[in-house]
Amino acid sequence: MLPLVETGEELDAVVRDEALLRPAVADLCERLGLVPKQMVRYIEGSLPVYSIGAAHVLKLFPAFEKLDARREERMLSHVYGKLPVPTPQLHSAGAYKNGWSFVLMSRLPGEGLADAWSRIPAADQDRIVTEAGETLAALHALSPGPLSGLVGPSDWGLFVDAQRANAVEQQRESGLPEVWLEQIPWFLNSVPLPAPSRRVLLHTEFMREHLTVDPDGWRLTGLFDFEPVLTGHPAYDFVNVGLFLSCGQPRLLKRFYEAYGRPPFDPRTVMAYTLLHVYSDLASYLRMLPKPPEPTLDSLALTWFGTD
Repeated sequence: MLPLVETGEELDAVVRDEALLRPAVADLCERLGLVPKQMVRYIEGSLPVYSIGAAHVLKLFPAFEKLDARREERMLSHVYGKLPVPTPQLHSAGAYKNGWSFVLMSRLPGEGLADAWSRIPAADQDRIVTEAGETLAALHALSPGPLSGLVGPSDWGLFVDAQRANAVEQQRESGLPEVWLEQIPWFLNSVPLPAPSRRVLLHTEFMREHLTVDPDGWRLTGLFDFEPVLTGHPAYDFVNVGLFLSCGQPRLLKRFYEAYGRPPFDPRTVMAYTLLHVYSDLASYLRMLPKPPEPTLDSLALTWFGTD
């Protein structure tokens, strides 16, 4: 069965070992009273996640991410039925073996928006972006109070300062060229990032990859993956909106803001939060997204996060 896993390196080894994972998933399903007629592995993400038949999804967490399991469990209960689109219903959660935890949730209908996007007519894409903007606004309107002590950071300013201190090294490790690295300290120092007037629940990865859509009529059918949720400045969530939902298309981003119900954030503010994001990888974004007219972070901010 699953071994005790206490480091990221150990987790990577287990995640790659399907021969080790599948018997454990089958055993856990039996303990939960599920008949695993069909177990299909989702290959995306850093954790083992399986669809169990047509109705369930099972997500496994190693010992060192036990708090993440608890956070996702609580978030699923907190948001269920409160957003314009469905979110997974929590069925069960708890401990398994050797420090592993699990969350069993309902499976959302439809298919992944990222896979479907190129087949969706332009008018339906526009409507989906509108529905997505309304969904993020509803998430940000929820009170984070019931999750106090479980969803951090406890101090947003200290979190931003810590990310700022590590920003250059984080991007260097991802292979960002020196022409961009040398701009980061000046750029971050030039962009004011005041404390939010009200901290909101941040999905932190609001993107096509975490939205589902019904191909029969092309409507959003769900939002998932609440494990990395934070509380903080709403602009932080617009990083992945610009990178992975509107994908550097100003017209779509403008439409998203209109549906969200606020004027656009300054593109430099969102660019700063892009550099400070926990999962930031500017080198990969530069390979995927529209190229700026000039090799500067100011130009990049307007290219990816502008609405004109």
